[in-house]
Amino acid sequence: MRRFLTMSRSFKVSRQMPELISPARLTPREIKPLSDIDDQDQLRLHLSLINFYRNRSDNDTTRTEDPVKVIKAALAETLVSYYPFAGRVKELSGGKLAVDCTGEGAVFVEADSDGTLEEFQGNEIQPPFPCLDKLMCSSLSGITDSPLLHIQVTRFRCGGFSFGLCFNHTIADGVGIAQFQKALSEIARGAPAPSVTPVWRRELLKARDPPRVTCVHKIYEDDNSFCDYHGTDSDMVRKSFFFGPAEISALRNSLRLKCSSFDLIAACLWRCRTIALQFDSDEEVRFIAPVNARSRVEPALPEGYYGNAIAIPVAVTTAGKLIENPLSYAVDWVIKAKSEVTDEYMKSLADLIVLKGRLNGFPQFLKASSYIVSDTRRLGLDEIDFGWGNPVYAGPAISDTEPCHFYSFLIPKMNKQGVKGMVVPVCLPKAAMKRFSEEIEVMVKSFV
Repeated sequence: MRRFLTMSRSFKVSRQMPELISPARLTPREIKPLSDIDDQDQLRLHLSLINFYRNRSDNDTTRTEDPVKVIKAALAETLVSYYPFAGRVKELSGGKLAVDCTGEGAVFVEADSDGTLEEFQGNEIQPPFPCLDKLMCSSLSGITDSPLLHIQVTRFRCGGFSFGLCFNHTIADGVGIAQFQKALSEIARGAPAPSVTPVWRRELLKARDPPRVTCVHKIYEDDNSFCDYHGTDSDMVRKSFFFGPAEISALRNSLRLKCSSFDLIAACLWRCRTIALQFDSDEEVRFIAPVNARSRVEPALPEGYYGNAIAIPVAVTTAGKLIENPLSYAVDWVIKAKSEVTDEYMKSLADLIVLKGRLNGFPQFLKASSYIVSDTRRLGLDEIDFGWGNPVYAGPAISDTEPCHFYSFLIPKMNKQGVKGMVVPVCLPKAAMKRFSEEIEVMVKSFV
């Protein structure tokens, strides 16, 4: 049975009914507790990613098989190694979460579009995406007692296809879900098993006994002094900005210190956004950077660990100081925030989550004066090859209608001129977006 969904006046998608794909072979039936980092309230949500693949029929090595059939078969095989993904999250006493490895399976949807990728968005496939919900599995339900993975593969008339994935954030972070996708793509290309063996070991990020908070974790502080967002959803503009070698070099010319490209771009975005939103000079503004702590804990987490191993440090200053000082001031704050994440910081964080009872409310970055920037460039999503080459886009599934006020991603992307760099989606009120765009242009052109 097919259900036809209108994407635009001339663009439709037809979906097959969702299927549950179970592991190809018998897997252990057991209860696997999540870590105390995994099961915090802030991660009890679904995250969405999408990959787009063009038809490469001019390449003699391009596969002629149906990508839907190939990926579906590979999913069943991959779930043998990643069998917790085929289970269901259960909530135990005290809000503790665990995975019941039932082997029930992941949701898979086969779909077809009567349009081409070019008709979908043109030559530049990048966020924000129109009608994105039509390319993503729509059978999402709660965090507990429901499938942990939802995948939709949509074939386009041009021969390209999209791979949309929604996952339960409690079981994996960005690094973990990228590892799963790589395993799925390897098996789709004929590998007998993933090149990296998945590692559960959630007890490695377990709270101490007794728990003791030894570090400051600003993101979890209860602070109601922040103002509400400067604008309404109907007033929002969504736009992506491209940073290639030329833009990064120009920004570096303004600094007298060494820093990573993330520090540089994140500081630039934070400063320009603060200017654009016209905060009062004495108003507190916060910058938040998720940090992968796998190599920062002692001993380092083993290769293949796919649980949540992220920390969310915060840089705090005033809008006036951020604007009045040069870009290096913002860069210093970004570097300082990231440096807070140590082995002791992660132990203290696990202890804090347990002491707060896990269900402690969403962190304070959902305020106008807070801005979170996440770097997806090292995840390797842009190299996920199911047998049809690398994707033309792979990263967060960002809609052109849903608000994403407080969050931006650095996403690896090659522009239509063939220049490799990163694309950064930004969402702001219309007037603020105009100011933001002008500030970015001035900052880059001033230092060429």
